Amino acid sequence: MPEKIRQLKSKLRKAGFTYRPAKGSHTVWFDPSDPENDFTFCGHDGDDADKYQERAVRNMLKRAKEKRQWNP
Repeated sequence: MPEKIRQLKSKLRKAGFTYRPAKGSHTVWFDPSDPENDFTFCGHDGDDADKYQERAVRNMLKRAKEKRQWNP
């Protein structure tokens, strides 16, 4: 059963990501410490997330975790 978009956004929010609104139902989520680590969500919070959205959030969280562990 796919997750809801609101659940994915909640995971990003808890990990310290922020967002900016875009046109319509789009929002751009990014890591303030790594601006290249971003993703644009399309869809409303109650919609089922697509596989690519779940995969993108998983990769974003992994990249943020690795970046925070590596501090020169």
